Amino acid sequence: MTAATPSGPGRLRFGYGTNGFANHRLGDALAVLADLGYEGVALTLDHDHLDPFAPGLARRVAAVRRRLSALGLAVVVETGARYLLDPRHKHAPTLLHDDPARRLEFLRRAVRVGADLGAEAVSFWAGVRPPRVPPPVARDRLVAGCAAVCAEAEAAGVPLGFEPEPGMLVEDIAGWWWLRDALGAPPGFGITLDIGHCRCLEPRPVPECVTAVADHLVNVQIDDMRRGVHEHLEFGAGEIDFPPVLRALTDAGYRGLVAVELPRHSHAAPTVAARSLDFLRAAARRGEGR
Repeated sequence: MTAATPSGPGRLRFGYGTNGFANHRLGDALAVLADLGYEGVALTLDHDHLDPFAPGLARRVAAVRRRLSALGLAVVVETGARYLLDPRHKHAPTLLHDDPARRLEFLRRAVRVGADLGAEAVSFWAGVRPPRVPPPVARDRLVAGCAAVCAEAEAAGVPLGFEPEPGMLVEDIAGWWWLRDALGAPPGFGITLDIGHCRCLEPRPVPECVTAVADHLVNVQIDDMRRGVHEHLEFGAGEIDFPPVLRALTDAGYRGLVAVELPRHSHAAPTVAARSLDFLRAAARRGEGR
């Protein structure tokens, strides 16, 4: 299941995550990214960036869609806001908690927002298993929650990208395969692949990770990382050789966004975004042998 448009090798489309523009108004962030030459954004729904729980959601979503269209930006919806649901506990509640109702409502809203924005995918993850929740219970809760989200997404016609996240209940590609099988392999349940995570903990080389999930890839996040350390780094500060990775995405016929994921770089967002795009374009050219 490949996101958007036809299969076959072609040019990659680069985007940037709005969680790396946390100090900007959303409209300003979109304008900066379009001016730099990005073709899309990974929009994290958050307090200041299209809060899905604030009043007037339909009106605000329509305004963002018009803004994206005017700037020529594609969009995927991300759901990794840290304190949106609970001001005291990061990412809580998740689908693994005793009461996941707030998370489920958030994900349902994210799907509807994605549909109204014309998003190419809506991305989400499992969450960290609470210490008091036994692993089998956590797995059952995750499958039940994901099934509910899948039903919402199927009705809305929005692809889902489930992201393996280091330290969470599903942290690697093998875990994603397990979850997909447990759900009965729904056709709209794809994978969000963070390139840095592959270097962090996957046993195989990063390009091989891309190839392994190519048929189910609907969303790509990209950043540098070191083995065994879950820290999103600027390109060149970690250990990833990017030209072969970008070549693997091209060879896979991937047509979704490849969005820079640097959530702790908002203090210098425009500068970081500019040099990130320069790096990716140069790496893509090297991957093509030019």
